[in-house]
Amino acid sequence: MTDNLFMPGGNEPPRDRGRRRTSAPGSLPDKLRSSALLIPVLILLGVLVSWSIYTQFRIDVGRGEMAILIRKTGKDMQNGSEIAESPEHKGVQREYLTEGRYFRNPFVYDWEILEQKVIPADKIGVLVSLTGDNLPYGEFLAKVDAQGNPLTKGIMPGVLNSGGRYFIHPYLFELELHDPVMIPAGFKGVKTNLAGPLPETPNTLLVPEGFRGVQEKPLDARRHDINPYEERISLVDCRSQRFNLADNKDMGFPSKDGFWVGIDGIIEFRIQPEKAAEVYVIYHEDGDGEALSREIVNKVIMPNARSFCRLEGSGELGRDLIGGETRIQFQEQFQQAMRDECEPAGIEIIQALITRIVPPQQIAELVQQREIAKQNEKQYQQQILQQDSEQKLMIEVEMANQLEAKVQADQKIIKITTEAMQKQEVELTQANQKLEVAKLKLDAAKDEAEAIVARGKAEAEVIRLQNAAIASGWQRSVEAFSGDGAQFSRYVMYQKLSASYRRLMINTADSPIMKIFEGFAPSNSPPTPGVAAPAANPSPMTTAAP
Repeated sequence: MTDNLFMPGGNEPPRDRGRRRTSAPGSLPDKLRSSALLIPVLILLGVLVSWSIYTQFRIDVGRGEMAILIRKTGKDMQNGSEIAESPEHKGVQREYLTEGRYFRNPFVYDWEILEQKVIPADKIGVLVSLTGDNLPYGEFLAKVDAQGNPLTKGIMPGVLNSGGRYFIHPYLFELELHDPVMIPAGFKGVKTNLAGPLPETPNTLLVPEGFRGVQEKPLDARRHDINPYEERISLVDCRSQRFNLADNKDMGFPSKDGFWVGIDGIIEFRIQPEKAAEVYVIYHEDGDGEALSREIVNKVIMPNARSFCRLEGSGELGRDLIGGETRIQFQEQFQQAMRDECEPAGIEIIQALITRIVPPQQIAELVQQREIAKQNEKQYQQQILQQDSEQKLMIEVEMANQLEAKVQADQKIIKITTEAMQKQEVELTQANQKLEVAKLKLDAAKDEAEAIVARGKAEAEVIRLQNAAIASGWQRSVEAFSGDGAQFSRYVMYQKLSASYRRLMINTADSPIMKIFEGFAPSNSPPTPGVAAPAANPSPMTTAAP
């Protein structure tokens, strides 16, 4: 393929195809062939050199790591210096590298890969500056500039929060782990500033916030992350506590009649939360919260209890203090006096009870018998009062029962009366309804009777008129026969009979048939004009056949 590069058209003539050409040593094709072999070698050498430089100059800072640079060349450091004053000086550099990839000249710099500092969740971190000027006498907190960089050696103010990851230069700072202060429920924290400016007013128990000394405002119950070199928190128990007076065997007083009276009691107290700092400063000497409680008992409660008992109790007789009204009054005065005396000191007396009074042995039995007699008397009086109460109760119960029976009877009377009135109203309503119906029926009957009477009168009038008409016709007919009704009657009869007879058979004048007509025989009166008189002697052979 190399020989073909220099032939015209890139192919051999047909006669030389399949046969390799040879050339003399030192010719141009041999030189070219040597150059072609040298180029890959040079490229490979360049890649190796580049890779070597890349790996030697590269600084890979992984996750959670940091790199400290150390300069090998440059200006010499001053004697006593541990850190290079500037990037041009030899030694450990203040600059550090965070997570990422960097490139530095290995002939100029060396580096150390370190783990970042992680503050556990239950710890806090405090930094100590290792570089800078020395602090003046009496100072222990490092001075810092506006950006928070240390100017002197010493403990850095503030804390590193728990659970965080920090880039801490090990040649510049030292990390210390401390426990946070936990103030439990029922406690208050008294804060003391260990550093800061002195208060303007010296010799004061409490100082304003920001000044060195015990702070006025106590801290609430929670977690506080504080620098233990800068601040201190002391726990003060503000919960209720009890103290037994019997712990001190000498608790007692001489009575008015010269007998020694011992007492025992329970005092329940607590430190007022708003005065926790004041109480801590005044009464705390050394130790924990229990030591403070003991100091309060020994310095506040017991002196006031002894003072009251010896002043007030010495004015009473021994037998009066064992029981009765005197003991009750003494108990009430004792509790009120303890509250009044301990309140200004920041101690709240919740309860102060005298549980037992030990009387003198000389009078104990007599006083006991007297007290038993008094108790029996009170018991009998209570029984009498109880019987009176029971009697009154029975009377009230009977009266209540009587009142209840009366109320029930009244209710029954009201119920019966109401039902009767309701029934009466119902019946009255029904009677009124029936009366109204009867009235309506009566009116209807009257109307119907009037209608019947009117209808009867009308029918009678019609009949009368018809009869009058008939009578008028008959009257006119009679008048036609000259007023002779008999003739008209015969005429009517003959008219009725004539239509019924077809032939007449007349036998004799005295025939039975003829007897019928004798009543209609004409009288001797003159005949009516225009009417033919019947024959006087009809033929006896005449017969009528229907």
